[in-house]
Amino acid sequence: MTRKLRMGMVGGGQDAFIGAIHRLAANMDGLIELSCGALSINPEIAVASGKALFLPESRTYLTYEEMIKAEAALPAEERIDFVTIVTPNFAHFAPAMMALDHGFNVVIEKPITFSLDEAKQLEQKLKETGLTLCLTHTYSGYPMVKQAKAMVREGKLGKIRKVWVEYPQGWLSKLSEREGNAQAAWRTDPKKSGKSSVMGDIGTHAAHLAEYITGSKITDICAELNTLVEGRVMDDDGAVMLKFDNGAKGVLMASQVAAGEENAVKIRVYGEKGGIEWLQHEPNSLIVKWLDEPMQILRAGSNYAHLSSFARHNCRTPGGHPEGYLEAFANIYRNFALTLGCKIDGVEPTPEMLDFPSVEDGLRGMAFIDNVVLSAQSDTKWTPNVL
Repeated sequence: MTRKLRMGMVGGGQDAFIGAIHRLAANMDGLIELSCGALSINPEIAVASGKALFLPESRTYLTYEEMIKAEAALPAEERIDFVTIVTPNFAHFAPAMMALDHGFNVVIEKPITFSLDEAKQLEQKLKETGLTLCLTHTYSGYPMVKQAKAMVREGKLGKIRKVWVEYPQGWLSKLSEREGNAQAAWRTDPKKSGKSSVMGDIGTHAAHLAEYITGSKITDICAELNTLVEGRVMDDDGAVMLKFDNGAKGVLMASQVAAGEENAVKIRVYGEKGGIEWLQHEPNSLIVKWLDEPMQILRAGSNYAHLSSFARHNCRTPGGHPEGYLEAFANIYRNFALTLGCKIDGVEPTPEMLDFPSVEDGLRGMAFIDNVVLSAQSDTKWTPNVL
């Protein structure tokens, strides 16, 4: 790749949260530059956000439609290479489809769309165009999550039998959506967030992490969804029993009302020979527990030869220097950028470069939401997790 990739952003203005995270992550490796944006549905905020980010007035757009059409009309050496979409769930599909229709690759926040049908349409469009889509399931970007995946893939734990994955947070323990909290308001509105609040927002992260590390797919689910804050319209808590296609069994817990918790993502995976444990509050460590040997703690670090190539590829500092959420996010952007650069240059990307969530992960996430809701509403114990 002989130049930086040019990014256009939909959403993510001064009135948003996640857009700034995306920009920091995209900028971390110097492979990407923000070239334009339609940063807010509020024209004043869109213009002010563009100025704050030093975007040219001519490339600070008021709508995503205007941005995509104008960028597509620019010469190839000026137009953007991809569009990043950081809007609420209900506003993912239309800009993503339009971007693909105009020849632009896409990075998109999770869940991928508002509905499973929309996700299937995106999958078909990607097949037709040959373009690339990256879904920002951040937690798969951590080096020691990749180490856990490599150990499972290499059979070091033996056949996988049991998975426990949890995502407790407490920020919705009060009726914050009625107290002026914009982030809470759209996440608890079924017209904007979709069928489930807790599973759409954080449960999909847990499900993706379980499938990513084990390399197995969830085939059946038995779910319960709860609304624990009085007056709330949507669910804010849930638990799911899981069956995997390799015969393993699992339990998934997600809650937005675990008062006092932040983003306490944790996963434990057990095989015939041993198990691994990873938690986001201590992301540089992977705990390995053996059936007949002492427990080990593997540590992230770019100079640690005992780590897999996938873990080392995503380590940024020598051992002992903390890496966290932004670095994990940046790993997803870097791998996407390196893959896109290889496509532009006509060379084959490495497996390590291709290691980022795709439209398939998005499809599985939307199916998971649908089937959790279906299971929670059903008197039947098990519900097939069908696409």
